[in-house]
Amino acid sequence: MAPRKRPETQKTPEVVVRRKSKRSRSPRELEPEAKKLCAKGPGSSRRFDSSCLWAELASLQVPPPCSSIVRALHQHKLGRASWSSLQQGLQQSFLHSLASYRIFQKAAPFDRRATSLAWHPTHPSTLAVGSKGGDIMLWNLGTKDKPTFIKGIGAGGSITGLKFNPLNTNQFFTSSMEGTTRLQDFKGNTLRVFTSYDTLNFWFCSLDVSAQSRMVVTGDNVGHVVLLNMDGKELWNLRMHKKKVTHVALNPCCDWFLATASVDQTVKIWDLRQVRGKSSFLYSLPHRHPVNAACFSPDGAQLLTTDQKSEIRVYSASQWDCPLTLIPHPHRHFQHLTPIKAAWHPRYNLIVVGRYPDPNFKSCTPYELRTIDVFDGSSGKMMHQLYDPESSGIISLNEFNPIGDTLASVMGYHILIWSQQEAGMRK
Repeated sequence: MAPRKRPETQKTPEVVVRRKSKRSRSPRELEPEAKKLCAKGPGSSRRFDSSCLWAELASLQVPPPCSSIVRALHQHKLGRASWSSLQQGLQQSFLHSLASYRIFQKAAPFDRRATSLAWHPTHPSTLAVGSKGGDIMLWNLGTKDKPTFIKGIGAGGSITGLKFNPLNTNQFFTSSMEGTTRLQDFKGNTLRVFTSYDTLNFWFCSLDVSAQSRMVVTGDNVGHVVLLNMDGKELWNLRMHKKKVTHVALNPCCDWFLATASVDQTVKIWDLRQVRGKSSFLYSLPHRHPVNAACFSPDGAQLLTTDQKSEIRVYSASQWDCPLTLIPHPHRHFQHLTPIKAAWHPRYNLIVVGRYPDPNFKSCTPYELRTIDVFDGSSGKMMHQLYDPESSGIISLNEFNPIGDTLASVMGYHILIWSQQEAGMRK
């Protein structure tokens, strides 16, 4: 069901710090109650079969923590363990810690749904969030100060892309349905307008920035991609897709490497040094459905794509034109929902994405929960699910902070902050 539209009145950002409660439990902890539901007699209208969701969740095997990370590091230093085996041990330890993750802070600062989020690149407790009404909030989780709030224009001002300026992290870039891509500060000042449309028929849907080459790239709702330098000079403006460009991403290791995703059911990879026109892409990756996102892994060696219905794909640099992994996953799209996008963990080969259960999905079970799912990026195997019964809506966006120990989620009007239970208690 689409979220109801709230009255257009400015809200004071509301932040809730949550302590440990019996109700904040993971799907595993709720398993005994679910088994009771599964065991109900024939007269119950909520009868589950033997393959109910909880039986599936109980079968998820989270690897045990590494017996000794210090020992593993020592073995690696002595040359007795490879870097990949050390990374695997660290990843297993992190996956084990997810069992203790809980929501420890929650905010609902906007009168329209949240549409974008970005962690500060050097302050791992600082988060920026944009809304459908153009509002932007800067939230420092480590202090009790009120978040900084910038009021948007309301209807038609949706923030579609949000990135901190890597050259000055007191500033940020935005793309919006207002028809602009701009650089702003957190006093609400516009420092530079990079692109602008003077009509309501065109707007910008995506944004990325490179510090190394000092470039800004943005895509619009009719298929154009614009490349500019940090001074605002347009380098080129080309129609690279037939329809809306939902996502643009520069490779973090080779920033001349660009991926673009579109509702025309393709993801394209480009070499910015060789772009001459719409046919000069290196690879075109066809999908079965429109695509919400395409983002490179932190090491630049993989590409993660999310379609608008039921599939997540992982492509590898060894063969960009053929997916390495296909992950069936329900996350269908509708107009009044912030598009669901899968994201990488910043340190491990893990994928995090919100689940929107679909009764037509092959493996759907009765009363399936709207969880946050964590997958192994290599095998595509489900490794863990996060769930809070007090926050059971559809979670569209999930991003780990640069350290990788805190997760920010967007659920309708709400911003959820997940961390380990012990860390949440300390805060």
